[in-house]
Amino acid sequence: MLHILLIGKLFMYLDPGSGSFILQMLIAGFLGLGLGITIFWNRIKIMFGKGKPKQEESEDESDDEDQPK
Repeated sequence: MLHILLIGKLFMYLDPGSGSFILQMLIAGFLGLGLGITIFWNRIKIMFGKGKPKQEESEDESDDEDQPK
């Protein structure tokens, strides 16, 4: 690392493969961040009673079908 700081000029370039890799990593990072925020927000809603876990909703629907009317 120190070697890079001591050199005055660095002659580097990014080829098209490196550019597309960086773009893919940025897209994956944004999608992962969005998924993480969605999961976190759903857990907060469930904790405060604004929503039910999906498993309980499906059990409630099946209980209604089993009971005679």
